[in-house]
Amino acid sequence: MSNKILILHTGGTIGMQTSDEGYIPVPGFENLIRERLAHSHHAALPEFEMLELNPLIDSANIDPKHWNIIAKTILDNYEQFQGFVVLHGTDTMAYSASMLSFMLQGLDKPVVFTGSQIPLSQLRSDALDNLITSLIVAGFHPVNEVSVYFNGRLLRGNRCSKVKATGLDAFDSPNFPWLGQIGLNIDIHNQLIINKTAGEFSNPAFLKGAVAILPVYPGMTGAATEAICQPPEVRAIILRSYGVGNLPDGNEGFIYALQNASNKGILIVNSSQCLQADVYQGQYACSNILNKMGVLSAGEMTQEAVFTKLHFLLATETEPEIIKKRFMENLIGERE
Repeated sequence: MSNKILILHTGGTIGMQTSDEGYIPVPGFENLIRERLAHSHHAALPEFEMLELNPLIDSANIDPKHWNIIAKTILDNYEQFQGFVVLHGTDTMAYSASMLSFMLQGLDKPVVFTGSQIPLSQLRSDALDNLITSLIVAGFHPVNEVSVYFNGRLLRGNRCSKVKATGLDAFDSPNFPWLGQIGLNIDIHNQLIINKTAGEFSNPAFLKGAVAILPVYPGMTGAATEAICQPPEVRAIILRSYGVGNLPDGNEGFIYALQNASNKGILIVNSSQCLQADVYQGQYACSNILNKMGVLSAGEMTQEAVFTKLHFLLATETEPEIIKKRFMENLIGERE
């Protein structure tokens, strides 16, 4: 194994350039990176090689098949590098980092996702700092799990969410402490890093439409619910409820459609719409009906973690009871 870091460029704002239609991903980003690093203290950085997806992806177009491509690239090169930096668009970075944490359980090397809000090609950009720090973390710090580095914050991949559309501090970890804080010093909170276990890497074939999201809102209809809950394609529903897991139990059409979906074998998970939240299903009478339906609680998990965990379990397990059991377990630090 070399002491080098592999940078995987998937696309995203960090490597985009302007066009008549707005920012677009452009091949050949490695040349610009090395040019910009030549004007920094690059001797203090780990050596790196770079691979670029072809075609590059605007992260708004991320599809489950792209998780397979990212994972395969890391697994194919796993023995040759001491760490990995994944350059990714910010819109779906938390989804990809969360999914990779489930696919690469038992890492003994860092996998750091990063990107930027302003392209590296622009004069005033956050890209270079994010890239340099991610290389340092991947090269010199034993953060042996999937993480996201952005604007001074090192976050667990399956605990983070994009919380600002345009702010440079775009990512946070609303229900779990930061793994590290990078300012004048690099302070890694080693007690939070996942203990290494035997590697359980998997790169399963995902069922593209297997998981759907159903937001709860005032006046929602049973017909709207039924439109989403359509087996056999949809196998799991994430119910985005109010507060600690509440929903309109007096809405007979909605409740009937939800019960009907459960009766058809669709797995239903109750997840709060609130960014900082923990689901206490049944604390209020209006959510007690979900316990009777066998709806699972997402606890304090992010929407990205719930979505990707369900996709992962549906792709790797066949027995419904095993899927339910494993969903409620803490697989890789995604829930308490």
